[in-house]
Amino acid sequence: MPTLGNPAGTLEILKKYNFNFQKRFGQNFLIDRNILNKIISSAGITRDDFVLEIGPGIGTMTQYLAESAREVVSVEIDRALIPILADTLSPYNNVTIINEDILKVDIAALARERNNSRPIKVVANLPYYITTPIIMGLFESHVPLKSITIMVQKEVAQRMQVGPGTKDYGALSLAVQYYAKPEIVATVSPECFIPKPNVGSAVIRLTCHDKPPVTVPDERFLFDVIRASFQQRRKTLTNSLSHASLPGITREAVEQALLEMELSPSIRGEALSLEEFAALSSILYTNRK
Repeated sequence: MPTLGNPAGTLEILKKYNFNFQKRFGQNFLIDRNILNKIISSAGITRDDFVLEIGPGIGTMTQYLAESAREVVSVEIDRALIPILADTLSPYNNVTIINEDILKVDIAALARERNNSRPIKVVANLPYYITTPIIMGLFESHVPLKSITIMVQKEVAQRMQVGPGTKDYGALSLAVQYYAKPEIVATVSPECFIPKPNVGSAVIRLTCHDKPPVTVPDERFLFDVIRASFQQRRKTLTNSLSHASLPGITREAVEQALLEMELSPSIRGEALSLEEFAALSSILYTNRK
């Protein structure tokens, strides 16, 4: 039975090991059992699942995962937490701790060796400063993924699930929705952490698509177009893309592509859906000079 997930248990462990929070790692430890249970249930963890956890901290959520999953591999970058994890996770024989930067871990190899290359589930209370690189690293490496259920800054969660025409809509929204269906399953108060973060948080579940909802001739080129379209939000798509140094893409090519799509040459990137970006990138890719 988990011993962490409440203020008293967490403070006892921190005091026992005289642990000092490292601001550079963005450490905020969960102390609310209701939220922990919500994460586990939202992720749909069962005894059939291999789970990759990113940033276990002192092992709070790891304990809950270990109770529900077949096997858990937790990747922790802070070496000072390794002896604490050895202590708090000692009752569990289905947990492996890797002391490494998640961006350097061969997750595909883990899935191959521990789960017969079947899709894995990722669960994490992510450091806010590195949320986007971690999520995009998981998606772009084409690791076999079933779902990603993560605690992130509330504003970032909102950006992941919004559609065209909203102020939060951008490259992250499109990238996430290309790979997965996003759904915010809980909002979380700063009071649920030690130490308290300065912003609100949210748990978002990204249910990965079996295949992307749109088809394009070149996925990398699609994302180059999307990123260029949002680098300066006040610019029109015509201006953004014609000044983005995309190989073979001229102003005339962008104008012609928009004309083919029956879109105004003064339209901005925030007005286009994922399907429209796919169509635009396909036309531009095919007509490159």
